[in-house]
Amino acid sequence: MNFQTISEAYRKTEKQSVNEHSSDYEIVAKIFDELIRSMNIYAAEVDKKDVNHSLKSEHFARILTIIYTLQASLDFEKGGEIANNLFRLYEYARQKVLSDMRDQTNEGTKSAIHHLDEIREAWHTLADKNES
Repeated sequence: MNFQTISEAYRKTEKQSVNEHSSDYEIVAKIFDELIRSMNIYAAEVDKKDVNHSLKSEHFARILTIIYTLQASLDFEKGGEIANNLFRLYEYARQKVLSDMRDQTNEGTKSAIHHLDEIREAWHTLADKNES
């Protein structure tokens, strides 16, 4: 993973939640937190009878932007099979969200959240170990 690319992108967009002393692991963990948060908000809006279309669209766009950032930050030369597997997972999540938007459902998004949450937990574990 190209930590510099992902760190710079996140610092530009999320200045309030990251400081200059945040480790690369903390930044990636926070990116995953934001991804999962946006996916949960999006999925909840789809279920509502009185949908807030602006909120739903905002989080839909945010989800796709975060996934793109994660995909673009992968270093396939150094990461090998792990990078390829992460790319496939991110692409799976992206496709599920796109399908849900098209079909006005949230089952795919919920499934993607489940898989991405495991990766999010791993980044938090790395961040916690890095602080020690």
